[in-house]
Amino acid sequence: MTLSETPFTIDNLPYGVISTAETQTPRCATVLEDDVIDLSALEKDGYFKSIPGFKGEVFSMPTLNKFASLPKEAHVQTRAALVDLLSDNDIRRSYAIPLSKVQNHLPMETKNFSDFYCSFEHTRNCSELFGLKPSASWFVIPSVYNGRQSSLRISGTPIRRPWGVTIDSSKPNDPPAFRPSARFDFELEMGVYLSRPLPPGEILNINNAKDHIFGLVILNDWSARDIQTYEMAPLGPFHSKGSGTSISPWIVPIEALEGSQCNARVQDPAPLRHLAWKGKENEATFDIELKARVIRNGKSYTVTETNLKELYWTPYQQITHLCSAGEGLSTGDIFGTGTITSDRLNAQGEQIGIACLLERGLKRNILSEASKDGLEFLADGDEVIMEGWCVNRLTGGKFGFGECRSVILPALKEGSWE
Repeated sequence: MTLSETPFTIDNLPYGVISTAETQTPRCATVLEDDVIDLSALEKDGYFKSIPGFKGEVFSMPTLNKFASLPKEAHVQTRAALVDLLSDNDIRRSYAIPLSKVQNHLPMETKNFSDFYCSFEHTRNCSELFGLKPSASWFVIPSVYNGRQSSLRISGTPIRRPWGVTIDSSKPNDPPAFRPSARFDFELEMGVYLSRPLPPGEILNINNAKDHIFGLVILNDWSARDIQTYEMAPLGPFHSKGSGTSISPWIVPIEALEGSQCNARVQDPAPLRHLAWKGKENEATFDIELKARVIRNGKSYTVTETNLKELYWTPYQQITHLCSAGEGLSTGDIFGTGTITSDRLNAQGEQIGIACLLERGLKRNILSEASKDGLEFLADGDEVIMEGWCVNRLTGGKFGFGECRSVILPALKEGSWE
């Protein structure tokens, strides 16, 4: 990757948590091109002391929670200070660590993870595969379930094929059995990290939704489809989604994404009053191009190209719904936007917007090259690589999220846990 192709431009300045071989204590950092900037070192040298909230340690903490919980004005001032500081090459060199030499860690301490189901195209395709119709409630409220925060994995962490109870589709009369998943899948989503908390019992006004979002990452919600099929009714997924939820390591802050805001798609019926966007129409969601590749036996298959703005329900509507019954919000919590499938076509006229392999089971969604080579579900040794890019329309600058990537490891050997 050349510097002209880097996702980490001055328009970005994402936040993460790193350690190095020399200093193994996790601390906060940002990244510019191929330089990781140690924010804890800048903090210790007094560069943020004039910013409200920087009392005691903030960036020297092992997570970004304390910084994220500061008022939005502190985030804005910190970003402005970083742009100014990193424009000085001497300061940049003094605090820089080569990107190749850092170890990334989960950027925030997370208590709650929720995952949405908010792409109309994804819902339509999945419903058709199971001989169902989308429920009437899907068009009235964003569909969501509570996941397990313990499933979160930083990009680069291998994902082991899970065991679970399934029925052999080739032998439908056989009893269910406990075995490794044979239909392992990815889901291309975005993760939304929360900043300012909301006390339990309060309800969020959608006008204030932006103030509670710290930033976005790419999120891969790994899914064992055969386990999911057997366990789904009546309470939804559990083990089928528990083997791993991978995220890209750098949180792109909401301030960086303001130049990539855009119109949302039209909703029918119109959303209920508490979910109706009341801001400017061209600031209702985000224009973020997303891509997923599968590497198998050295060959790369582009299996998805889509965009966050194609979701039926927007991140602002999702966070508003998340706490609309008074559940509250906690700093560091994350929610997945749900699989971001769209109706986009590639140059061959094929449905390239499909954001998981399950939906490729419909004839109209087959990718000829992948199908020819037998890429139906994920095999051991496959690597899934996701990336996201956007353009700051105010500056014309293109920047991105970095990669979210993981390799599939074989399931544990039978009996190894006994």
